[in-house]
Amino acid sequence: MAETIEALERRIDELRVAVREAVLAGDPALASARRSELKRAEQAWEDALAAAGPQAPASPSAPAEPSEPSEPAGSLLPLREQVYEALSLLQVPAAPKLIATVHEAFFGSTFPTTKVTSLKRDEERSFRTSPFARPYYICAALSVDYLSPSRGLLAVSTWPMERRVIGSLSPRVDFLTAAIRVADAIERIPTPPLTARRLLQRFAASIPGAVGEVRDQVNPGVVRMAADAELSVLADADSRMRRQAADRARGQLPDAEQLFGARLQPVTEETGDDAG
Repeated sequence: MAETIEALERRIDELRVAVREAVLAGDPALASARRSELKRAEQAWEDALAAAGPQAPASPSAPAEPSEPSEPAGSLLPLREQVYEALSLLQVPAAPKLIATVHEAFFGSTFPTTKVTSLKRDEERSFRTSPFARPYYICAALSVDYLSPSRGLLAVSTWPMERRVIGSLSPRVDFLTAAIRVADAIERIPTPPLTARRLLQRFAASIPGAVGEVRDQVNPGVVRMAADAELSVLADADSRMRRQAADRARGQLPDAEQLFGARLQPVTEETGDDAG
């Protein structure tokens, strides 16, 4: 017997929670399975709603047009939760394009990256209106020099400050760390989707020693070893720089600016150094 619309709505709510819990538990395979169940439930809800609505009478003079193949349904999760899922897998600050690519590869849906800019503004507005009212916020990564927002990089508010600041070595360190996280996630999936394998290939192409003899068949273990080898050279210096910047941020910035960055003040005659 088909589920009622109300039962499907309850099931969709339950599956959304299940997806979130799987992501927080660091289990991409389970999250992917729950995501597939969620999409099926969403489609069943759409079908049930259409069947329950009034049926338009068929026009005898107009021949029926061939139906277009339906596109895969997008996620019904709010954008902030989709961004959170992808960042939780990567565990490093990332640009909107990479976030969307990761979400498509491991969670089966993507989103327009143009919407992410307004998302960060909404998150900051929400925090300033009611600080810490949410369990997490999508926030900015901060530059180590001025502690201002690092252009185009997003992070999660619950991460340690040391992970959310970006120094001169940090982009490369975070790239290698993200490659390792993607490799780990792929190894936990019995049959990784093609989008996930292609994502790992793109990471591997920029890491010395990560691509084997067969370029289209990247081994997650080889990618991890190659990324670890380069990280061993960079990680200590990057950690020192980030730790110093994080200490400054905690000591100098109010809560909102620790998450969304300090506002740079233009140098004027009044604010600049006096010359005698």
